[in-house]
Amino acid sequence: MEASTQISITILFLFLFHSLRGLHSATFTIVNKCSYPVWPGILSGARTVQLATTGFDLKPGESNDVAVPTGWSGRIWGRTLCSTDSAGKFSCITGDCGSTKVECSGSSAIPPATLAEFTLNGAGGMDFYDVSLVDGYNLPMLIEPHGSGGNCTRAGCSVDLNGWCPTELKVKVAVEGEANGEKSVACKSACEAFGDPLYCCSGAYATSQTCKPSSYSQFFKSACPRAYSYAYDDGTSTFTCTSADYLITFCPLHSNSSIKSGNGKFPFGVDIWAGHDRGHADEPTNMMTLVIGTVLMTIWWQLIS
Repeated sequence: MEASTQISITILFLFLFHSLRGLHSATFTIVNKCSYPVWPGILSGARTVQLATTGFDLKPGESNDVAVPTGWSGRIWGRTLCSTDSAGKFSCITGDCGSTKVECSGSSAIPPATLAEFTLNGAGGMDFYDVSLVDGYNLPMLIEPHGSGGNCTRAGCSVDLNGWCPTELKVKVAVEGEANGEKSVACKSACEAFGDPLYCCSGAYATSQTCKPSSYSQFFKSACPRAYSYAYDDGTSTFTCTSADYLITFCPLHSNSSIKSGNGKFPFGVDIWAGHDRGHADEPTNMMTLVIGTVLMTIWWQLIS
């Protein structure tokens, strides 16, 4: 009788252990190293459980741990220049999710926004993750996995692209003390800026064979080689790991720049595209400036890596 009871207790313990383990697959530690506040937003994918929080604020230097269940998929991003009006409506200049509250409650980021994307315990039990600039860019973000299998490589975009964004893609706000009274706070995707199927990978360009990198996506890829730059940029942009926890950092290079002060991380500023014909530069100028810009950004990236 005692042996039978012991076996039953052991089986119950193992069942509870595996059940609890399955409920908590990973911990996401979200850190703000920017010199300004960031409001992370979280969206769970379809048929995926909602997390305990879908939005919160992080002051400079603060972090927050978020428990993520097994099999979770979704995205995380940062909102900037947020405020609450006299009617209690919360909104942000970049990355806003339109919920009118700090919690996004099932709403996604309004482009442009830098996105961290995850599918945990996917094919072969692997976690798949990436940082995407396909919907544009609003602030630097880095994913650092701590796991036991897969390549477990850092992914993301560590540099501040807002000041270097091509003129026709810039999102600007009025700021006192800035040159021309404006500050670039985000960088649109070419798809959002022009609505051209060539850039959106839609219509006749909806396959990997017909949708190729554009000069605009190459701008993002040159500066951020470990981030998605366009819809079919899978080969160099999606990473895997197993049994991992994840550190997600905004402004991982300890940026001293400020949205108010506007100091860019790049040491110089050049408009890579002149913006002719709905923002398309003429081909000779475009190719030459693209080559020069790519070389300069590659050298700078190697210096900071």
